[in-house]
Amino acid sequence: MIRNVVFDIGWVFVHLDHQPFLDFLCAHGADAPNLDSVLARIALEDHESGRMDGQGLLERCAALADRPMSLEAAHASWVDMFELQPSMVALANRLSDRYRVYLLSNIGDLHWKHLSREFELHRIGHGALPSFIAGVMKPHEGIYAEAERRFLLTPGETVFIDDRAENIAAARGRGWHGIVHGGYDTTVGELRALGVEC
Repeated sequence: MIRNVVFDIGWVFVHLDHQPFLDFLCAHGADAPNLDSVLARIALEDHESGRMDGQGLLERCAALADRPMSLEAAHASWVDMFELQPSMVALANRLSDRYRVYLLSNIGDLHWKHLSREFELHRIGHGALPSFIAGVMKPHEGIYAEAERRFLLTPGETVFIDDRAENIAAARGRGWHGIVHGGYDTTVGELRALGVEC
């Protein structure tokens, strides 16, 4: 029986459009042909695993540019990439009445603060474990172990919803159930197949 429903954030509760951020970097003379190349150079993993704070991330963004870039402008561009998915938020809120609901996401402090302030995602369910607090990112098993410890999760009673197959595979490796999120309708269907009342 499922007692705990754990949600990722990115591409589940919010969709992301990184192009304005890349355009912002290019407008300041940075070589930013695609997202992966930029994230590798600013070492996003350091930020999302808590080894580097938001100030450090913004300084690395500014260092990519040939022309002066204020950290305030860099911050505004970095957080301005989210589109809320109201149907998924509503689903999580409905489930919170019958199940324990938690958030587990690879995210740094800048995005977490923004999403909490703008969309109140921190109010969803019964707790959240951002990777920058856990000190480790999915799909490393350590973040799942910390979620189990922190939220008293029994793996066989827990289902994880994430858009990335490798993150679901890691959760299943610990005995969790898993749903690769492809949209509201398919996720609701898979939850119901597990006996979850949606």
